[in-house]
Amino acid sequence: MSRVTPKNQEYEYQGSVLISQTDKEGIITYANKKFCEVSGYTADELVGSPHNIIRHPSMPKKVFAKMWQTLLSGQVWNGLVKNLRKDGLYYWVESEILPIRDENQEVTGYISVRKSTSPKNILEMEDIYNKMQEEV
Repeated sequence: MSRVTPKNQEYEYQGSVLISQTDKEGIITYANKKFCEVSGYTADELVGSPHNIIRHPSMPKKVFAKMWQTLLSGQVWNGLVKNLRKDGLYYWVESEILPIRDENQEVTGYISVRKSTSPKNILEMEDIYNKMQEEV
């Protein structure tokens, strides 16, 4: 799939939560209807793709490095993320990612639950993320 060109326009949504599930490597194995709707991709396009298919290029790499560090230690990660839709618009989500464990407590994948967030939270995080990008 070709890389999406970002547009400087926000896609705002309300309502249901966006849910996705991945394997241990971050390949999407499940996407709920709302996630498909908000991301602009069909379930067939999402399943089998790396979750970073929706990563907005303005997101600092440090955020995802910390996310993976947290997840690989077996803990839950929470954060605000700017994502990129298939049509190039962006959207912000409050995200919580939890490890999925088998009967032996081995991590087999991850489940991500995301919801819309407030404009105030977005402004605060944009400032923090812009400063992080400037440091690079």
